[in-house]
Amino acid sequence: MSLTPHQEDLGVLRFITAGSVDDGKSTLIGRLLYDSKAVLTDQLSALARSKHKRTAGEDIDFSLLTDGLEAEREQGITIDVAYRYFTTARRKFIIADTPGHEQYTRNMVTGASTAHAAIILVDATRVTEVDGRTELLAQTKRHSAIVKLLGLQHVIVAINKMDLVDYSEATFDAIRAAYLELAHRLGLQDVRFVPVSALKGDNIVLASERMPWYQDEPLLDVLESLPVTQTGGELRFPVQLVARQDGSHADDFRGYMGRVESGSVRVGQALRVLPAGRDATVAEIIGPRGLLEEAYAGQCVTIRLSEDVDVSRGDTFVAAESALQPSRKLSADVCWFDEDALAPQRKYVLKQSTNSVYVKIGSVDTVLDVTTLLHGTDKTTLAMNDIGRVQLSLQKPVTADTYDANPATGAFVLIDEATHHTVAAGMIRSLAA
Repeated sequence: MSLTPHQEDLGVLRFITAGSVDDGKSTLIGRLLYDSKAVLTDQLSALARSKHKRTAGEDIDFSLLTDGLEAEREQGITIDVAYRYFTTARRKFIIADTPGHEQYTRNMVTGASTAHAAIILVDATRVTEVDGRTELLAQTKRHSAIVKLLGLQHVIVAINKMDLVDYSEATFDAIRAAYLELAHRLGLQDVRFVPVSALKGDNIVLASERMPWYQDEPLLDVLESLPVTQTGGELRFPVQLVARQDGSHADDFRGYMGRVESGSVRVGQALRVLPAGRDATVAEIIGPRGLLEEAYAGQCVTIRLSEDVDVSRGDTFVAAESALQPSRKLSADVCWFDEDALAPQRKYVLKQSTNSVYVKIGSVDTVLDVTTLLHGTDKTTLAMNDIGRVQLSLQKPVTADTYDANPATGAFVLIDEATHHTVAAGMIRSLAA
C-alpha cells in the first residue's frame, strides 16, 4: 500500500540535542522514544528497577534511555554522544544526544558534524534577567555558535520545563525573543520554537492541552516535516585505498577504493587526479554487488582507470573540467578541544578527507567571546572550547573545498603529533595555493 501525501517518506533525518547541563536533553529524547512507541517492554522494566533512577515510585526516568555509561548514570550528566534510532510512518531518525557540560564540548562537535538539524534546549527556569533583558546561559550560546559554524540546516529551540513555570506564555515569549536576537547575531536562518515539558510529555509527540496559547506543531511533527537538502555539486572522490591483484603481471588489477563525497562518476568519464593534475578515464566502477555504470554521492565503490597513472591514498578524483586547484594555505574556523592551549611551536597533523599532512599554525585572527558574541582580536592563542579564526600553512598541497561549498572536503581535525590527541576540529573558509 502506498503512503498518502501526508505520510510521504521524507528519508532519514539526523539531529542532535544540545544545550547546557540539566536542560533536559536526555529526558527529552527518552520521552520522544517512549511516546512514539520506540521503547521495548523489557527496556521499560529495566529502567523502572534501575538503581540510578531519579524519579519517584514507578515513574520512568527517561534520561536513562540515552545515558548508557555507568558514570553518566551515577553523576546524572551526559558525557559521551549517545546515538538512538527510531522510525515513524513518515521518516527515519538518527538522534545524537550530546553532552551539555563545557568540558565535553568536543563531543558535542562530533555529534553535530553529521547532523541535519539541532534541537537546542533552554531550561525555562534558568534564564536570568539582566538590566531588564532575558539572558541565556553561556553554554547555550556556545552550542548555538557551533551549530552555525557547522552549517546545520535547521534549529529547533525547545523551551523545556514549562511545567515548572506554570506553562507561562510570557516566559516562553521572553526566551523566544532572547534567542531570536542571538540567532540574528550568529546568522542562523531556519529557527523554530516549541514550548515543551520533557518530563510530563507536553508538546513532544502530542499537542499539550495545558498550553492552548501555542497553536503550532508539537516537536515530533516539526521533525517529521523538516526538509533535508541532499549533497550535489561537483565530483569529489578521495582515494582511501589502492587495491592491487597480481601485481607481478603486466595486466594486473589496480583499483582505487573510496566514497563518492559529492556529485557522481560514470564509466567513460574524463577525470583529473589531484593534487598532481594527471588526466585519466574511468574504465570500470565496482560496487559491493558488482559492476555499476554510475555511482553517486554517499556510495562506496572501487574505480579502475583506463590509464596507468600514479595514484595513492590522499589523492582526489575530480571532473576533468573542474577548476579546483590544490591549496597549501587555509583560513579556517577552529574549535579547540585540548586542555593544552594552541602552541605554534608544537607539531600538529592536519587530517582532511583521506589526507594527513603536517601543518604550521600561523596567526590567530579572532576569538569568539560566547558571552558577548564579539570576535576579539586581542588573543594570540586558543584555549579549550575557544572558537577562533586561524591561518594555516601546510607542508604539501591538499585537495579541499570551503566548508560552505562541501562539508565533506572542507572539514578537518588537528592532531598533536606528540600526544596523538585530537586537539581541534576546523571548517575551511578560504584557500590559497
